[in-house]
Amino acid sequence: MYSALKQAVYQANLALPKANLCLATWGNASQVDRAAGVFAIKPSGVDYNTMKPEDMVVVSLTSGQVVEGSLRPSSDTETHLELYRAFSEIGGVVHTHSRWATIFAQAGRAIPALGTTHADTFYGAVPCVPALTQEQVMQRYETNTGLAIAAACQQTYRDIPAALVQAHGPFTWGSNAQKAVEHAIILEEIAMMAYHSLQLGAQPVDSFLLEKHYQRKHGPNAYYGQR
Repeated sequence: MYSALKQAVYQANLALPKANLCLATWGNASQVDRAAGVFAIKPSGVDYNTMKPEDMVVVSLTSGQVVEGSLRPSSDTETHLELYRAFSEIGGVVHTHSRWATIFAQAGRAIPALGTTHADTFYGAVPCVPALTQEQVMQRYETNTGLAIAAACQQTYRDIPAALVQAHGPFTWGSNAQKAVEHAIILEEIAMMAYHSLQLGAQPVDSFLLEKHYQRKHGPNAYYGQR
């Protein structure tokens, strides 16, 4: 069962190291099938070079329990689960420890919108979710990570499909796993650009220019790309 879902998730996970978003096994992608009430996610700690589509683990959206798969799911599964529950319109989630986005996360800083490259995808600064408390870390850590992201991004998740978690790293989401990967790639690039631009004294992009670039690609009268 779920062969198409597993294949999509497998391909999304393979895209992470290809895009230099993760080393070793430091990343995971998932995709939800809301009609079936499940999502598929990378198995925990399995090397990208050896995993197969059938290794993807299928998890219930209701119970959080594995419904298909012989391997343990990613250790971040509960975080993905909470994002699917909180953000009803998303279909895919990605978590990495990509270098430049993680630098901002470790500094506890949002990634400001400094230019149109940022504005084409993110309608404002990419937020940095405050670090979890000791109690949150020691009890239900991954669940609390998801809840913290959901609380911080509930009003903005449609227009800013990413967040940093302080001292941890970036999470992105999209209409499916591949779109979440695309957002992770863009996030890493704009984080690198922002880091260096800030060294040169860059200031946030003018609001009217941010508005123009975001809306021409995502607004009701968008004209970027082909019909």
